Amino acid sequence: MTKPTLAELAKNLDTGHVSSVELSSALLDKIDSLDGDIGAFLRVDRANIERYAKESDERRAAGKTLSTWDGIPIAIKDNIAVKNQHCSCASKILESFISPYNATVVERLKNAGMIPFGRVNMDEFAMGSSCENSGFNPTRNPRSLDRVPGGSSGGAAAAVAAEMAPAALGSDTGGSIRQPAAFCGVVGVKPTYGRISRFGLVAFASSLDQIGPLTNNVEDSAVLLDIISGHDPKDSTSLKNSATSCANALEDLPSDLKGIRIGIPKEYFEMEGLDADVGASIQDAIDAFKRLGAEMVDVSLPHARYAVAAYYVIATAEASANLARFDGVRYGLRAANPEDIMDVYLRSRGEGFGEEVKRRILLGTFVLSSGYHDAYYLRAQKARTLFRQDFDTAFERCDIMLSPTSPTVAFKLGDRTDDPLKMYLADVFTIAVNLTGGCALSLPTPTPGADGLPVGLQLMAPPMQDEALLRIAGTFEMATNA
Repeated sequence: MTKPTLAELAKNLDTGHVSSVELSSALLDKIDSLDGDIGAFLRVDRANIERYAKESDERRAAGKTLSTWDGIPIAIKDNIAVKNQHCSCASKILESFISPYNATVVERLKNAGMIPFGRVNMDEFAMGSSCENSGFNPTRNPRSLDRVPGGSSGGAAAAVAAEMAPAALGSDTGGSIRQPAAFCGVVGVKPTYGRISRFGLVAFASSLDQIGPLTNNVEDSAVLLDIISGHDPKDSTSLKNSATSCANALEDLPSDLKGIRIGIPKEYFEMEGLDADVGASIQDAIDAFKRLGAEMVDVSLPHARYAVAAYYVIATAEASANLARFDGVRYGLRAANPEDIMDVYLRSRGEGFGEEVKRRILLGTFVLSSGYHDAYYLRAQKARTLFRQDFDTAFERCDIMLSPTSPTVAFKLGDRTDDPLKMYLADVFTIAVNLTGGCALSLPTPTPGADGLPVGLQLMAPPMQDEALLRIAGTFEMATNA
């Protein structure tokens, strides 16, 4: 199957080689034929998709297209609000919830004429690294159906990898875009915190969450970032002057990377659990960067070993506060025949939340409780400051840093469901970027790992250096055909 870029799709739509109705119909047919085995989509609103596609074709025929990208479908992770559609976060507690408004990113897609294309599966409330924690069904990796697609944006990555959608929007709290992108062999970008509005994103950990694209190539990610970025007064964490010009940064890419300094954080390559095949594939990528003229610089992130521990204190503490709103009173699941208000709270949450969500709420509530706040939460926040200082110091010596995205290729379904700590360590290389607020992406390495499965190469840059990051990644992709 071919993988047309968004630019190619736009050209085909503009020349009349294909209509938006035909494109959407072909993708819907592909979902019908493939998704029974993969399970990437939770819901597909065919009637609205067909209506939006028809309206796009009518605008194009009248010469009134909303943008170059008018009529192109984009899959949406199930924790991003689309008006009048389900927004369940893959949780039983929100199974019947219909969003009354659009997320800002969805509003911006629609303003460009793009079509919200189905609700894709995820780990419940974005809590997971394998897409096995969905309250409805696990998603399988299109590259190997006995493997996980990664998480929590596993449905988005799988939909793009299986070519059931040309691109998707996911969310990244500790690696939830980059890790599934690595497992499925696609490109996933975690933008600088604050460049993309979080309004309409159901919160997991508010100081860490960020929406970003999953696509088949770097250029497509740049296109989507330009569409969805920019200041939003509805989001108090939205940065001023945060609009991007990423697509422009990918014009006239250089043939080499001379003058670019790439940091190799030694701690990331010394951690236990890095599979030999993944390490070899990353070394091949490093060699490719050298051939392109980039300078490799050894850097140190001395506190990196504490990132996972700090993350699972901060993220769970914020989750405990954010998920308190799901109490069976205002919206979502309510337990039948409650004895009193306390029974409503306890049974509704007990019946509605899955095991991993309960685990994280309990952990977060514990670290915020009297007598433990200073010992755990405050200390984790102090560690977060040290991570930021480590990254700032490293970036004084290099333009970007390089690491594996995940220590392994996609693991088999069920392999880690009984070992939460082992599951958490799948994000050991991605978590620190969320804690420091910088930007990062994952793209496939030129050489696969074990069993021919994709290996993700993570590139990290300082905050607000998204364009430079994508330009380097685009040059590498072009030179290696990764």
